[in-house]
Amino acid sequence: MKIFKNAVAAFVILIIFLLIVPLNTYILDFMFITNLSISFIIMLTTMYIKEPLEFSIFPSLLLITTMLRLSLNISSTRSILTNNGYAGEVVKTFGDFVIRGNVAVGLVIFLIIVLVQFIVITKGSERVAEVSARFTLDAMPGKQMAIDADLSSGLIDEDTARVRRSKIQREADFFGSMDGASKFVKGDAIISIIVTFINLIGGVVIGFMDGGDFGTVLSTYSISTVGDGLMSQIPALLISVATGMIVTRSASEANLNTDVIKQFSSQPRVLIMAGGAMLFLMLIGFPPVQIIMVSSVLITLGVVLFLQSRKQPEQSDQSAMDAPPVSEEITNEVSFYRNLENVYGLLNVDPIGMEFGYSLLPLVEESSGGNFMDRVVMFRKQFADEMGMVIPSVRLKDSGQLNPNQYEIRIKGESVAMGEVLTDHYLALVPEDPSEDDAIDGIETVEPAFGMPAKWISEDKKIKAEMAGYTLIDPTSVIITHLSEVLRAHAYEILNRQEVKNMLENLKKVNPSIVEDTVPAVVSVSELQKVLRGLLYEGVPIHDLETILETLADYGATVKDTDVLTEYVRQALRRTITHRFAEAGQLKVISLDAKVENMIMGAVKKIDGGSYLALDPDIIQKIITASTERLDQVRQVVQIPIVLTSPVVRIYFKKLLDQFCSDVTVLSFNEIDPSIQIQALGNISLSQ
Repeated sequence: MKIFKNAVAAFVILIIFLLIVPLNTYILDFMFITNLSISFIIMLTTMYIKEPLEFSIFPSLLLITTMLRLSLNISSTRSILTNNGYAGEVVKTFGDFVIRGNVAVGLVIFLIIVLVQFIVITKGSERVAEVSARFTLDAMPGKQMAIDADLSSGLIDEDTARVRRSKIQREADFFGSMDGASKFVKGDAIISIIVTFINLIGGVVIGFMDGGDFGTVLSTYSISTVGDGLMSQIPALLISVATGMIVTRSASEANLNTDVIKQFSSQPRVLIMAGGAMLFLMLIGFPPVQIIMVSSVLITLGVVLFLQSRKQPEQSDQSAMDAPPVSEEITNEVSFYRNLENVYGLLNVDPIGMEFGYSLLPLVEESSGGNFMDRVVMFRKQFADEMGMVIPSVRLKDSGQLNPNQYEIRIKGESVAMGEVLTDHYLALVPEDPSEDDAIDGIETVEPAFGMPAKWISEDKKIKAEMAGYTLIDPTSVIITHLSEVLRAHAYEILNRQEVKNMLENLKKVNPSIVEDTVPAVVSVSELQKVLRGLLYEGVPIHDLETILETLADYGATVKDTDVLTEYVRQALRRTITHRFAEAGQLKVISLDAKVENMIMGAVKKIDGGSYLALDPDIIQKIITASTERLDQVRQVVQIPIVLTSPVVRIYFKKLLDQFCSDVTVLSFNEIDPSIQIQALGNISLSQ
């Protein structure tokens, strides 16, 4: 097949040369026959396809075949006018066969064919293509939503959904191309009429100039003119019919021939009634022989089909009884969910999901130029480097329940955050001390990830906003930033046991002994998962899995409290924790008063496999009040306050504080690297 690799390109170049190079009549006959053959092939192909996309190259073929006909028109016209009306045997044969010695009849037939093609077929095909393109584009959002609904319910998998989305896009492109390509056929019909008159009038004038008599000249050039016109218009008519068929063809399980036979034969009563009605036409003078023949065929065919249709239900019932349940064809939703495995498919919950309003789809769809998924991939890499955990795939889909500019972030099927962006605007973060002169007109809003005041500004105000000190963020970056912050906050929920096993398998490649000695010999996968979740919950990276397992191997045999094991791991990761929260070798902290620590330690109750804090509600209220007051003061100096406690108190104070203000980091003395300088910003005590 390599020899045909450039056949189409060579053929198009040949067509261009036909416009310039005079052709021998023998070659011209060959090209006329080739053109007619191609037209037949195209028309028959449109009859045997099941849906338009099976012949997606048709718009391009319209242009190529139109150029071929125009090139042959020019070549035949050149031959007619320079060769005494002779343009090859094909043109001569067509002219003699149609005219039959009568020039007027030939011209009338030619004009009828041209007008039928131009007014009826081409005009109708053009209108159908235009409406199909419009309806296909309008239906795209609904079809996308239907695919997402089937995907989320488990009716289809990811690959099937991708194929369906691609098909929807190709349908829109196809009908859009057909809307424009149908103009080629329309223009071809117009130019054929013009070329015909040029051939006839120009040929007669040249014939008179050569001294021929009127009758001979008119006969010669009329034959060649009509033959050339028909040789051009019959292929054009076939292409026009093919155009009409492909734009009116709806998706089906069979080709046009099968559908026509099946749908006509499905109503045998109609054939019987039509045959009976035809018999009454003899009463008004129609020829009885022909009427009786047609009526007999229709009535006989109708009776035969009617008898067959009565036998088919019995055969269908028997086939249904004999067929095994596994091979039963799913025809509707009820039948599909009779299979319990399909119902279980509805129970699957995506770890991470995002839903978008339809206005935001161009930011997400790669076919529309969106790079959202690429940004998600890069965030996954960044998060893996930073926290030591691989974020699972994010399921994206559109939602008709959201506003057009809204998006929603879901964790395990439940909504955890929402936001709103304007695709044709920039999010401008307001500077700390904005002046009235630097004020930019825009839509007031709040940055969704961090809650900072901001404005949505249009493209034309971008340069002015940058000069005024505003920080500009494009819509995709706004969504990605929001998604990244949500995933950081909920990473501990996303870490499942399968991911823990994947991490262990990855560590086995470099240090198999520590994995085999620790899991499950000392701690189980579930216990390891709890420890890792505890670290992620407080923003501690877990990429040093080797150190984590070594610590668990040291203490896991004697300590069964997961919280205490987590504290030992944190102390082993002191360097990681210090670098995570320290700035420029310095750690600004608030210390916890010794009296408060003693009260907390005295209220710790031990139980099998763990412990809990049993403080009096009044004491809890005093501790929280004192803590929040001091934290509010410190927030003016640092963005995220850090409370420093003793190792035995840290976990209990953190749990107590999380109930009222979760954005506080609590560290113990044993978790801080000795090289770090500690700066105390205050003290939390009940004497305040």
